[in-house]
Amino acid sequence: MPYYERHLPHWNPEDAGLFVTWRLHGTLPRQIDFITAKGGRAFVAVDRMLDQGVTGPRWLEEPAVAQCVAGALHYGAESLRLYELCAWVIMCNHVHILIDPRAEMARITKAIKNYSARQANGILGRTGPFWQTESYDRWVRSAEARERIVRYIESNPVSAGLVERPEDWRWSSAWAGQEAYPTKTEVQLNA
Repeated sequence: MPYYERHLPHWNPEDAGLFVTWRLHGTLPRQIDFITAKGGRAFVAVDRMLDQGVTGPRWLEEPAVAQCVAGALHYGAESLRLYELCAWVIMCNHVHILIDPRAEMARITKAIKNYSARQANGILGRTGPFWQTESYDRWVRSAEARERIVRYIESNPVSAGLVERPEDWRWSSAWAGQEAYPTKTEVQLNA
């Protein structure tokens, strides 16, 4: 199967929320990227493979790296006001967010991914690509879909077998012990 890169234009209807997923560079075999272009069921299958975390890096398991990504998500929402952050989860090798954008999607993902990649690579003492270039995004079509997406995002650690309840996962909007973000280091994104 040939390697496929999406590089699709992102069409975002005005006043529609966006469900966005991105993953670490090298987490899936190259031929799997082709499958993700085929839609919803394929997305769920690929997400399950990511949840198993059997191939590629698992850098987001490192608490300092996860904290860096969580801080970037919150800074983009609260300080830069690029979006309203409705739900989020950081897994071992991928991130899911539900946002109501206030800026173009390209600007949002660039701000979050560029900053967090630089910081995470520094924490890990490595160089090179951190995030996969493409992201998967889908606009929210109804209030029912929004509720389903929030449940999907916040239940991801449960379905992956990491915790029994969504509120037990530290790197999620469902976490019971919420704290203010960003924390120790003030995040500065190049938006």
